[in-house]
Amino acid sequence: MLEQIEGSQAVARAVAMCRPEVISAYPISPQTHIVEALSDMVRTGDLSPCEYLMVESEFGAMSACIGASAAGARTFTATSSQGLLFMAEALYNASGLGLPIVMTVANRAIGAPINIWNDHSDTMSQRDSGWIQLFAESNQEAVDLHVQAFRLAELLSVPVMVCMDGFILTHAVEQVELPEQAQVDAFLPPFEPRQVLDPAEPVTIGAMVGPEAFTEVKYLMHAKQIQALDEIPRIAADFEEVFGRTAGGLVQPYRTDDAETIVLALGSVLGTIEDVVDTMRDEGIRIGALGIKCFRPWPINEVREALAGTARVVVLEKAFAVGAGGIVGQNTRMALTGLPATVFNVVAGLGGRPITRQSLRGLFDDVIGDRIDSTSLYFLDLDKELVERELARPSSGRPGPHAENMLRDLGSIGSGSH
Repeated sequence: MLEQIEGSQAVARAVAMCRPEVISAYPISPQTHIVEALSDMVRTGDLSPCEYLMVESEFGAMSACIGASAAGARTFTATSSQGLLFMAEALYNASGLGLPIVMTVANRAIGAPINIWNDHSDTMSQRDSGWIQLFAESNQEAVDLHVQAFRLAELLSVPVMVCMDGFILTHAVEQVELPEQAQVDAFLPPFEPRQVLDPAEPVTIGAMVGPEAFTEVKYLMHAKQIQALDEIPRIAADFEEVFGRTAGGLVQPYRTDDAETIVLALGSVLGTIEDVVDTMRDEGIRIGALGIKCFRPWPINEVREALAGTARVVVLEKAFAVGAGGIVGQNTRMALTGLPATVFNVVAGLGGRPITRQSLRGLFDDVIGDRIDSTSLYFLDLDKELVERELARPSSGRPGPHAENMLRDLGSIGSGSH
């Protein structure tokens, strides 16, 4: 059913149709509307049987989800930014125990300084936590990925994050095709947990494991992620058969067949990239885009195949490893080992900075015209004058925090004393 609806509300409706039995979450912008809507559905009985657990923190939320999942309940939560970091210890517990928890992450920057707007630094910080990470380009895809995420998590007994851009998607009101309950029931079978805490048949979950078996436990976590590379396309194909539309998978090429330059990215920015690609194609420039729908596990073979015939790859990402470089870029270079393509790693959109068609067009023209150094990390729309002025401040005395100084230089705050 096609509805004009906010992204968060659409996701909440889709999650409810997956019939979760336990939801535990702590509100943090910009994911709050999702769990508010779900809690209201539980309150009114529209989502039943389901227990909504009120907790004191994000760590408490994930801990409650671990307990619920271990007891055999289909379990869901949602978080963002610092909330995801507060969960970090429990995230590793959930994946190490092989619990099929599904979590929405409304992607948001990590402070300090405080920033509530979108980038991908939160989920990228947890990329090695053992959770599968799926990225939505649109609210329609966010809805569809949640339905697929429950099936994937329960098939492999692994936790899954569905990542959607905070505010850009979560608070955007647009037309979304919401599934029918009968369709979701046909696609998603009743939950049959692989491990259950049952007093009648007592077992220990999460016991101490020493050096004699710890490597093997970690290997099995890795093996499940590699297995997911086969299952994710199968689940996406099954979804298309039941719902009549394409969503998810591992990668999504866009006008890449004869492209000499391909732009690789995750999330909602792909729509803007595709608009610029269309304009440049109309001018005869051979450029395309590659959307990464699954970041963990990393689809190395699919990325390599999609990029094998191109001369240049522009990796546009909304996070980076401080002191090292691009995160997605490093993975892309690994996929292209031995191939002649030149990789340009570009960081953009940090803390919600707009990524405009004009800026992208200038970037792509500079890449094609060999005006950007591929050996250095490039920051799109960086205010170099502002940065250089801050770097030039005297090292003696008390110059104050960089953020406050630069805001004063920009006139965003008063110019009082430090």
